[in-house]
Amino acid sequence: MKIAIIGGTGKEGKGLAYRWLKAGHEIIIGSRSLEKATAAVEDLRKLFSGDIKISGMINSEAAAQAELAVLTVPYQAHKAILEELKPVLKGKLLIDVTVPLVPPKVTRVQLPAAGSAALEAREILGDEVEVVSAFQNISYEHLLDDETEAICDVLVTGGSKETRKTVLDLVKDVGLKGWDAGPLENSVVAEGLTSILIHLNKQFGTSAAGIQITGIPRD
Repeated sequence: MKIAIIGGTGKEGKGLAYRWLKAGHEIIIGSRSLEKATAAVEDLRKLFSGDIKISGMINSEAAAQAELAVLTVPYQAHKAILEELKPVLKGKLLIDVTVPLVPPKVTRVQLPAAGSAALEAREILGDEVEVVSAFQNISYEHLLDDETEAICDVLVTGGSKETRKTVLDLVKDVGLKGWDAGPLENSVVAEGLTSILIHLNKQFGTSAAGIQITGIPRD
């Protein structure tokens, strides 16, 4: 697939781009700055010995040219970027990775008035864009680490069952186990868990706390 990663110059965006490039997808790194997007592309190229399909563009061009978009921006930029991209996202799928963290109290769950960042995205974009929430609970350290198995599951909420299946396939391409966690209203759980994981990381001096679903056959 041709995937635009909006805010792809950040750590989470680069981590997802790396994994999807390894799986053979084409990646467009989106940024407000073309210079930053190009620099991120060069950083990712250095991680591969062979040819990869990757380019850098400003956010609106990246979203317009891709089959689907992945939003990996700080929450403070969430609303403005969605309003900017609304015209070019019509008829497409948006995977929202945003977590509504409010510094400096990032270990405290602080959900927005809409209920979650993903629900806020649906309010802004309307019915012409399918919004799916995923990847909130996986650290970029896991995504860029080929040596250690990432023991972390991904909760996928929103869209239709068919759309969630598309995202679950992309989770598998990242090398993780995904779960169909139901409608977008359930995104509040995954987004809220992020603050708890940050709290645990600080408490135990780690950087890659995650979650795993138990009691269900994993195949």
